[in-house]
Amino acid sequence: MARLENLLGVLSLAVADAMHDHDAGAGLSRSEQAVLVSVLAHPGRPVSWLRELLGLTTSGVTRLVDELEREGLLERRPGADARTKAVVVTRRGSTRARQVLRRREEAAEAMLRPLSDDERATLETLVAGLVARLTDDRVDAERLCRMCDRRACHGVPATPDGCPLAHTVPA
Repeated sequence: MARLENLLGVLSLAVADAMHDHDAGAGLSRSEQAVLVSVLAHPGRPVSWLRELLGLTTSGVTRLVDELEREGLLERRPGADARTKAVVVTRRGSTRARQVLRRREEAAEAMLRPLSDDERATLETLVAGLVARLTDDRVDAERLCRMCDRRACHGVPATPDGCPLAHTVPA
């Protein structure tokens, strides 16, 4: 293994561990967090969309949604047709989703704190370029962004502050 690949592996584990440590205080499983954050960003999607997003079985995602609904964080509403149910976050669920995003932001900020402004700008450009090349598929992009704070990536892909995966969304 080359040094860059090894360093990337170490960094990815450090980032995942730091975010997991911050997320542990949220009192939600990783899957529950992903559901709340994703449904907050995409309200009204069917339960089957969550199955694709999380890679769970139908029964697994149903149990997950049932639990979040029992906790008052999600609710099912009539979907596009009689066979589907749309999922939306409740006011309480929205608050919890925003708490998850805040915890992740705190973890990322702590990791980036030692960098200068110039180093941060360089890293942002490099990481955005890598992220943009991860997929050309909308479903894969939604899966990758299941924990994204949509407010952080605004604009268009041609700008430094735009979503690097916006090219996966049909015009």
